Amino acid sequence: MSSPPTSSAMAAFPAPYDPPFLQHYSSLFPAAAETERHEAGGVIEECELPVIDLKDLQLGGEEERMGCVAEIAAASSVWGFFQVVNHGISKELLKEARREQRRLFHMSFEKKNGSKDLNESYRWGNPTATSLDQFSWSEAFHFPLSKLSEGGGCDEDEFRSLRESMQKVADSMSQLARILAGVLAYNLGCSDDFFTENCRENTCFLRLNRYPSCPFSPETFGLMPHTDSDFLTILHQDHVGGLQLMKDSKWVSIKPNPEALIVNIGDLFQAWSNDVYKSVEHKVMTNSTVERYSIAYFLCPSYDSIVSSCKEPSRYRKFTFKEFRRQVQEDVKTTGYKVGLSRFLL
Repeated sequence: MSSPPTSSAMAAFPAPYDPPFLQHYSSLFPAAAETERHEAGGVIEECELPVIDLKDLQLGGEEERMGCVAEIAAASSVWGFFQVVNHGISKELLKEARREQRRLFHMSFEKKNGSKDLNESYRWGNPTATSLDQFSWSEAFHFPLSKLSEGGGCDEDEFRSLRESMQKVADSMSQLARILAGVLAYNLGCSDDFFTENCRENTCFLRLNRYPSCPFSPETFGLMPHTDSDFLTILHQDHVGGLQLMKDSKWVSIKPNPEALIVNIGDLFQAWSNDVYKSVEHKVMTNSTVERYSIAYFLCPSYDSIVSSCKEPSRYRKFTFKEFRRQVQEDVKTTGYKVGLSRFLL
C-alpha cells in the first residue's frame, strides 16, 4: 500500500469547497507523484469533432435538410460524437447556468455533501475504487429532471435561482435531444415514437460536473473511461479541455469549442440502431492548474421500457433499461469496470 500523502501535497488543496480526495483515497496515489506533476509518456493527438450547423435542419430547403440529416448520421456512425452550432439554446442561458453552477460548487464541501435541499444529489470520487484506474477526480450534482420541476428542497431561497436556471437548460436540451433522436430514427427509416412515448421528463437527468485542478499524477482521470448508458448525451463544456475519446483504437484529445454543444451516442441508441450508431468510450483527464466545468443532459427511457433493435435481425436480445442499469452496477461493483452492451449480445 502506498504511503499517505505528504503535508505539502495536502497544502496544495486548501480551498474549503474541494472534496477531500487525498485524505479519503490516499492509498490510490503513488507517494512520489503527490508533490509534483510530470508529463505523462506518449503524445495524445488533438482533433476537432465534426461540427454540424443545425440551421439547415430548421430553416433550409429539402436538400439542405437532408444534407444535415446525412451529416448527423455519418458522425454518429463514424465518431459516435459530434458538435452542433445554431442549436437554439441561447448563449445568455448557458452563461447564466455556468454562473449558478460555479456558485454551487464553490459552497463548502461540508454543505454540498450534507445538504438535503439539493435532493442528496451530490457525488464525488469513487467509493468502490481500489486502484487509480477506477478513480475519478471530480464532483457532480446528478439531478433527475422530475426533481427540478417539482422543486423539492431546491425551492429554498438559496437555491431558487439555481433550480430555475437548470430547469431552463434542461427544457432546452430536452427539446434538442428529441429533435436529434428523431433525425437519427428517420435516417434508419424508423419511427421516433419510442422516444416520444418512453423518454419523459421523469426518466431523464441533468448532471453538473466540476473537475478540480490536480497538480500531480497526470494519469489521474477526471472521469474514468466509460460509455454512456442512455440514448443521447448533450454536453456543454468550458474552454479548459480534457475530454478524450477512443477513435481507431487510440485515444484522441478533443479540442474544446465553448461555442458548440457536444452530442454523443449512448449504449441504448447503439442497441436500438443495431450497431449503426456507435456508443464510444470516452474519459476526462485532469488539468494541473485550472478547474473544469461541464453540464450534461441524458436522454433516458423509463426503467420498464423495453429496448430492442428497430430493425431485424437484431444483434442484441431485448432488455429493459432497469435490467441494463442493474447489470452495469453489478459489473462495476464486482470488477470495478462497466462491461455494458456486450452483456446483451445474442
